[in-house]
Amino acid sequence: MNQSRSSTEASPSSRLEGGGSIDYPWWALTFWHGMGLKTWAGLLIEGQFRISPSKLGVAATATIFSCFNSLGRLITDRKYARRMQRCQLPDDPIFIIGHWRSGTTFLHELMILDPRYSTSNTYQCFAPGHFMTTQGFTRRSYSKWLLPSQRPGDNVKAGWKQPQEDEFALLNLGAPSPYRRIAFPHQHPSTPQALDISKLSSRERHRWQQTLKQFVLRLRLKDKRRLILKSPTHTARIAEILSIFPKAQFIHITRNPYVVFPSTRRIWQALHQTQSLQKRLPANLDDYIFACFQEMHEAFSRDRKLLGECQLHELRYEDLVRDPVTALRDIYSKLGLGDFSAIEKAIQERLDEIKNYRTNSYALPDQLKTAIARRWQDFFVTYSYSMETGEPIG
Repeated sequence: MNQSRSSTEASPSSRLEGGGSIDYPWWALTFWHGMGLKTWAGLLIEGQFRISPSKLGVAATATIFSCFNSLGRLITDRKYARRMQRCQLPDDPIFIIGHWRSGTTFLHELMILDPRYSTSNTYQCFAPGHFMTTQGFTRRSYSKWLLPSQRPGDNVKAGWKQPQEDEFALLNLGAPSPYRRIAFPHQHPSTPQALDISKLSSRERHRWQQTLKQFVLRLRLKDKRRLILKSPTHTARIAEILSIFPKAQFIHITRNPYVVFPSTRRIWQALHQTQSLQKRLPANLDDYIFACFQEMHEAFSRDRKLLGECQLHELRYEDLVRDPVTALRDIYSKLGLGDFSAIEKAIQERLDEIKNYRTNSYALPDQLKTAIARRWQDFFVTYSYSMETGEPIG
């Protein structure tokens, strides 16, 4: 435990794990700018208002935005009340799951090339309370300047219409979420909160379920196609998701743990530096990564037995990038998603566009590599990764 902590404390700067630094415009919006007033006020109280002086501007503008968001949600709720009551909740969304940095985004972007499916985009997740009324905002030329062109911490394209993980929508609607920690990391322990929903009180579980239902209904009202949702956090929530969507299907992707750990550290560093309301990075970041991984995969191992044969498909990131077309074809075949050949051309064209994309490389200290091998041993064995190199076996 102490070994992993020291490795984090050595790099609390703008330099990121794997090289490079963060270039995040000072005017760019944060997660918190999408919250309603009640949710935002609750977050500030939870963090005991311990905002770093350099972050006061973010807090001030988020407060102004929260008033607009609350008003926009009130107008939207009244405007769509009857239609929402008549809208039927789907029982069969597809969920892409897997630990952070395991390739969920890449898989998500490929699958939504199929016009038979819909997904949540960045604006819908940023403004979940009123996107149905205000989504025309994303067509305005000035709106693109409010977001960076790339995600903090990697080179993945960002934008209002880009696919986005629904956890951000749940966060901004006030549901329990581990992402709340990012705002005030020093007020939180090194253990995940609201990752495994079954650990919450019955009241909090109900609130989480109702929030997810509400967001999916809003998406459904705007687009009747079958929904594909992607969020690493849902890896620990299969039982809760099945209680809402009994015919849901899951695609679980895994990756070399010796890449997942430093890559996850890098993205958390980037998120803390660009989104946190506290300037200094938390010293317990490595402990948090270890704890999240353990909780996530213990919950997944516990709940996967609830899934039928055609409800779960598993693949490795390494197999996906080696032959994306074959990997996607296998997913369609296992889950019965229809004719894959109809979108094979679109997928190949997309692959040609991103063929020059390069992932970050990492050099792990021996102590950290030993800690990963020891603490994630079950994962190495279950998913056939070499404990020596982290590469897939077979």
